[in-house]
Amino acid sequence: MDLLNNTKVEKIRRPVRVLQFGEGNFLRGFADYMIDIANEKGYFHGDVVIVKPTESYGNVENFKQQDCRYTVTLRGIINGKEKQETRVITSIADIVDPYREYNKYSELAAMDTLRFLISNTTEAGIVYDETDRLDMEPPRSYPGKLTKFLYERFRHFEGDIQKGLIILPLELIEENGIQLKNIVRKLGTLWGLENAFLQWLEEACIFCNTLVDRIITGFPQEEAEAIWRRLGYQDNLLVAGEPFGLWVIESEKSIEEEFPLHRAGQPVVFTGDQTPYRLRKVRILNGAHSSFAPASYLAGNDFVLESMQDEDIREFVDAAVQKEIIPALNLPEKETLAFAKSVMDRFENPYNKHSLLAIALNSIVKWKVRILPSIVEFLEKNGFLPVHLTFSLAALIQFYSGGELREGVLLARRGEEEYPVHDDKEVLEFFLRHAKEEPEQLVPRFLAREDFWERDLNDIPGFPEKVTGYLRDIRTGGMRNAIRKANEDSVRHSKR
Repeated sequence: MDLLNNTKVEKIRRPVRVLQFGEGNFLRGFADYMIDIANEKGYFHGDVVIVKPTESYGNVENFKQQDCRYTVTLRGIINGKEKQETRVITSIADIVDPYREYNKYSELAAMDTLRFLISNTTEAGIVYDETDRLDMEPPRSYPGKLTKFLYERFRHFEGDIQKGLIILPLELIEENGIQLKNIVRKLGTLWGLENAFLQWLEEACIFCNTLVDRIITGFPQEEAEAIWRRLGYQDNLLVAGEPFGLWVIESEKSIEEEFPLHRAGQPVVFTGDQTPYRLRKVRILNGAHSSFAPASYLAGNDFVLESMQDEDIREFVDAAVQKEIIPALNLPEKETLAFAKSVMDRFENPYNKHSLLAIALNSIVKWKVRILPSIVEFLEKNGFLPVHLTFSLAALIQFYSGGELREGVLLARRGEEEYPVHDDKEVLEFFLRHAKEEPEQLVPRFLAREDFWERDLNDIPGFPEKVTGYLRDIRTGGMRNAIRKANEDSVRHSKR
């Protein structure tokens, strides 16, 4: 079967208006997909150049072999009716590896048509790395790369106020644009860059806070051959996901005239305050995911749909959302309950094989962002800890309890099966050193890591004792029995 490339699907060459840090499934099934539709309908007229953001992850060759063409298939149930769409994406003009093609990458800073910069480097990507230097080709961190790129653009165009960029980080952290901008300014100061550049950042560049929502399951491994036969070509970059989508963009200056994806029918919302959208999505959808993924995986499941069909896990998730997450939110109840129902419908999408291991990537920062605030606010309102959300940290500790670090990945076991744990080096090394300790030693040591949590979680009343107890239950009786015990504990709490 022939490979998808420009002999199969031609593209209209458009000016490069978007630089994208990240080549992963989400960006390709979300931002690049929306830009492609806006191009087709005549509202945007701009191509994307992808930058591979890390040295170790990603595959540039697949893109080059397919001339940056790939297929997105979105399938799901909307208002009780099946919806399917398959689309070949032609919005990508090129892909660049800055570690092997630094000069080509650096030259993009001088591109006159460039206006937007999109990124998704995971929640762990927007971090300050004081070891980054201006003379590195490229700097190690994403903010380091961005700072140097913007500085080179500033110098090339001699500080022209019209050549600033609109920066749209899609990493799922609160105030992602503000946090990214603060790190860029901090690096600029660290590197001794002139005040004129820092002023140009303020006046010429727009750092937007964003919120994104679409479940992208990635390459449909088990269905790929059948889909290829139906399409009539092989596509090694095939991306599967759900039809639901939401992109909320908050900015101090209006950008909707320059980025009018909403006019092409795409679910893009421009707002002066994304807080209600963010709280609802991060706490309910992402919080639910992170609450059950490690536990469900260690109980024997591999996918979200499989988890929803597991009686023990479904009881766990329903209770976590309805009894613990929603009561901790100060949002309109009717809208919140409706959103929660739509989330469960999405979790039960029969077409989405959403891997629990994929959800569990970089789980420490995800748990901090998605679940910890719900625990704190629930405790403040009710005077006791939420059972399932507290249990989720014990399950996460067990999930991370690996015994070997190989090529930057911690290897752990589910029965006789080995699985990879991906996270920051410091996190993986912590578990490599301490995972075999007794829960009474491991849990307080883990909770005390302020570099992980930005606070000492031992200070939360009763929290270390509860997590220790749940971890002891997991290790003595197995994950399945521990989940059932947590479900029983929750029922007893609700009868108080």
